[in-house]
Amino acid sequence: MPASPHWDTPALWARLEPLLPGLSVEVLEQTGSTNTAILERVRMLSPAATEAGPAAVRRSVESAAFGRRATDVQPCLLVAEQQTGGRGRQGRVWRSSAGASLTFSLALPLRAADWSGLSLAVGVALADALEPPAPEGDARFGPPRIGLKWPNDLWLMDDAASGRKLGGILIETVTTGAHRLAVIGIGLNIAPMAIDEASSGFASLQELQPEATPAEILHRVALPLVTALRQFERGEFAPFAARFAARDVLHGQPIRTTQADAVEGVAQGVSPQGALLVHTAGGLRQVSSGDVTVRAVTAPGEARPALPC
Repeated sequence: MPASPHWDTPALWARLEPLLPGLSVEVLEQTGSTNTAILERVRMLSPAATEAGPAAVRRSVESAAFGRRATDVQPCLLVAEQQTGGRGRQGRVWRSSAGASLTFSLALPLRAADWSGLSLAVGVALADALEPPAPEGDARFGPPRIGLKWPNDLWLMDDAASGRKLGGILIETVTTGAHRLAVIGIGLNIAPMAIDEASSGFASLQELQPEATPAEILHRVALPLVTALRQFERGEFAPFAARFAARDVLHGQPIRTTQADAVEGVAQGVSPQGALLVHTAGGLRQVSSGDVTVRAVTAPGEARPALPC
């Protein structure tokens, strides 16, 4: 059964294709994981297919797609109205519900010299699109409600010290022939859902914007995301550092990592390459993302202890 027509894929394609030549846009009613679907398509290609150049684009009525190809080493935006096997980092499950979630993956060849900090740059682009930054120095605006938790989560902040998870980012890469593709999976909670297990709490965008819908939010974030990725190619993480710092929910928080040596201390922002900086008893440590999980030592809502000198 085809996906609903309200996504307006031709308009998305027209907006994004100038920055992503050869782009295809596709909406599925249901799939296990948009990241997995793209990765499987790429891995099935023969070496000859990866060097074949742009494939012809066409409308695909059966999948409500615009410009779907068999060859997906070209840029691809794949949206699922519902994911049945969505994945987060370290194999965690990302739960979604049709109409209440926005789940999509954007795949594109990325030619960055240093990929460090890519998930942070993606988070900045999404957060700024969902909640534009307040004018600097304007006292009428309080701190941002949408925060970024290193390395790949968006949080809805209830106050300066506590918040709940609003969305997540999963970045995977695949090399085929001369191509290295970044597959950037995005999951955003749009409307309230019944979640049995949510260790970091559950938040939805409709708490900030009651009229938000998955399709409207996709149209809002897609172009800023693509623009940010092209900017990342040119300057890596540096152009995003200040904007990340403005939304950094871990800064000043006592934290503990799941690294083998269990780095523990107070988060002190991120390095110019996007590594987490932690003030430990033994001095300042840098933590790279990899498979590391960071947990606040204090529970949500508890007061933070005083920072060390």
